[in-house]
Amino acid sequence: MHQTAFWLAIGQIIWINILLSGDNAVVIAMACRSLSDRARLWGMILGAGVAVILRIIFTGIVTTLMNIQFLKAAGAIALLYIAVDLIKPKAHDDEGQINAADTLLKAMMTIAVADLVMSLDNVVAIAAVAKGSWLLLLIGLGISIPMIIAGSAIIMAMLDRFPVLVWAGAALLGWIAGELFVTDVGVAGYLGAEAAHFYEKPFAILGALLVLAIGVWLRYGRRQPAVADSHQSQT
Repeated sequence: MHQTAFWLAIGQIIWINILLSGDNAVVIAMACRSLSDRARLWGMILGAGVAVILRIIFTGIVTTLMNIQFLKAAGAIALLYIAVDLIKPKAHDDEGQINAADTLLKAMMTIAVADLVMSLDNVVAIAAVAKGSWLLLLIGLGISIPMIIAGSAIIMAMLDRFPVLVWAGAALLGWIAGELFVTDVGVAGYLGAEAAHFYEKPFAILGALLVLAIGVWLRYGRRQPAVADSHQSQT
């Protein structure tokens, strides 16, 4: 019976991690899509490892973290920045290759920061199943790594085939950021618990729209002055 409960708990942790890792897979796929094929593979592997390691660390300190005022709000702002950064125009050199800014290291930093923000809430469910057992946590999350990698690979293939999904992924991150901001302990304390719950979806929508609006401006709005300047110089 003890072994049955043990393996049942591992199965629950794996399943919960799969359900909660959809947004992590999106971040990994979007952050690695500009890399070379070989770097993409390492980006997915290392990105999944980062996601799991952060969940392990956070499970031990999640109660303390969740009670720090304005921590989630600051994380939401960071996530908005990441979402915009993932859809803004990328700099290319004369051969059309990705600049040094779009390296594996930068992709890993993007994944790490996004995972750091998005894992705050997710680990609560995992911690509840593990019940303080680090063995359960390590085995369950360790088995989940290849599943996250597979999810990232599938999403990345879809991003390559349907570039518009990049914008959908960025909007998803903006949505998550909006929800994170209004559910922050400090923000909820200022607005009131009921008001914070009421504004959760409106803030999520606002976050998604904000990311898309900034992305459109960076990609298209900033080109117009440059085109106008070039016309003036020619005349």
